[in-house]
Amino acid sequence: MVRFKNRYMVFEVLLDPNKNLKTDDPIIITQYNVSKAIKDSILLNFGECGFASALGSFQVKYVNPITKLCIIRASREDYQNVWAAITMVRSISNCPVVFNLLDLSGNTRACKNTALRLDGLKFEQYKLMVGHCLPDNVKMQMQNCLEKIANLEN
Repeated sequence: MVRFKNRYMVFEVLLDPNKNLKTDDPIIITQYNVSKAIKDSILLNFGECGFASALGSFQVKYVNPITKLCIIRASREDYQNVWAAITMVRSISNCPVVFNLLDLSGNTRACKNTALRLDGLKFEQYKLMVGHCLPDNVKMQMQNCLEKIANLEN
């Protein structure tokens, strides 16, 4: 029996700092938005053959809309092409973004540990930025996201 070997990449999505989030509609990062942007970039930069090769095990496993952290799975043979395509993504839903790779691992356990630690740190930073007016629904949404990471499987 052959086991498919994957790589897991933990990225943060950095939104355009020049965009005024108070007046403009804030972009909501979802698995669909991130997956579509990356697939479009793979198709554009590596053609149909590269696209078909990368789609074998490509999956956006987790996205946190609060901390803008995401986990992406790719096959061991194609992760470099997926990584290159991710760095060439310039916008999601007409909002300029930049992806920053935070961790690259070969198994879900290491990926989960890194994502839990980074998500906690980024949420603490978010709480400091927002101040004392943090709504309860944001706390509940963050708790759900942390539970989703803890239950992350292949």
